[in-house]
Formats: sequence, C-alpha cells, structure tokens
Amino acid sequence: MATATKRVSHPIFARAFDHTAWKLEDRGQREHRKKLLEGLAGRVIEVGAGNGLNFPHYPDSVTEVVAVEPEPFLRERADEATASAPVEITIVDGVAEALPVEDGSFDAAVASLVLCSVFDQQQALAEIRRVLRAGGELRFYEHVRAESPIAARAQRAFDLVWPLIGGGCHASRDTLAAIKTAGFEIENCERFLFKPLPLALPTAPHIRGIARRPPTPEPRHGGSVLAP
Repeated sequence: MATATKRVSHPIFARAFDHTAWKLEDRGQREHRKKLLEGLAGRVIEVGAGNGLNFPHYPDSVTEVVAVEPEPFLRERADEATASAPVEITIVDGVAEALPVEDGSFDAAVASLVLCSVFDQQQALAEIRRVLRAGGELRFYEHVRAESPIAARAQRAFDLVWPLIGGGCHASRDTLAAIKTAGFEIENCERFLFKPLPLALPTAPHIRGIARRPPTPEPRHGGSVLAP
C-alpha cells in the first residue's frame, strides 16, 4: 500500500466545478459516463471521484466501489452523493499517485476526467495497475491531446495558463499513449469531440474505452510466477 505524500486543495476551482458540472451533464456528459460504466462488475476503485457524478451510473453487478478523492470540498460532496447511489460506495482521502489500498485488490478501476490533472500521470497509472488484479480492467474517459499537430500546439499554449486556474488540469496530455506505456493492453477505445461549452474547445478531443492489466503469465518448467 502506498502512502500519500502531497495534499490537494483547490477551494475556488472545486466550488466552480461543482456549480458547472451539472450543466455539462445535461449537455451530454451524463451519457458518456453511462457508457463508461456499462457492464462493470465486481470490486471497483474510482480514482479522482470528484463530487460523485459517476455514482448514479454504477450497475448492480458492482459489489463495492472505493472512491478516492483528495480535494476536501469535492470529497464532502461525493460523500453526500453516496446516499442515493445504487451500489455500496466508500469515500476515502488519497491521491492517484499513492492509492491507499492493497495490491491486486480490485477487479476494475475507473479514471474519469482525472488523468488530465494528476501530478504525475505515469505514477498514477502505475498505482492503478498495482491495485488491479491480474486481468483486471481500467475504464477510462478523458479529454486528451488533439491528433492534429496544429490543434495540439494550441493546446500546449493553452496549458501555459490553464493548469494554474483549472485545478491542475492539462489540455495537451497524450493519455492513451500513457496508458499503453504503463503496461495496459487497450481492449477498445473510441475517440470523439465533446464541446458542451464554447470555451471547452481546447479540451474537446476525448477518448473513452477499456484497458486491461495483462494476466499473470503461465508457469514455465515448474518455476515461480511473478505478476507483471
């Protein structure tokens, strides 16, 4: 189990996010969340749960959700949202780079609009891989770097300012490549544009899909097996 070493507090952004997020849900984001969580089963860890917008969409095939959220205001709002959730959800304090749970203890992980804002994306993905059982799945829904070089350059310019006022959010991260680099196998991935507001153009490119931690390799010649 990793130990968190850095605390997160974005009081102004957190309140602004909580105020506007519901409008984005009504403009199409709710459907993206529903598709993200379809068919999910077993014990799930949600990394960066925010104010709990995913909670209503967990199917009853999920036995438990451990929702990790470092920002105090959003964590409080997420805790309130558990009251109407269709599955059992436990809210815990923690950062993505040091998840406060045991190795291999989850069947699935959910990363929903969070890998754009973690301090260290590769460390966060390494932690998600650590806490998943062999063969466990990562459900991801993220805004990402544009495929167009011109648009990607504009995103990098936007990132000179945006992370400072957007709770650490970055528009230009190549999150799909980072998931692959972290050792996950991509099972499926859909790319699409989502522009619920005119000012959301820099964060319009999105991906949604499923990646999987590779299963433990079969023993060879009677030797021991180490998880990848």
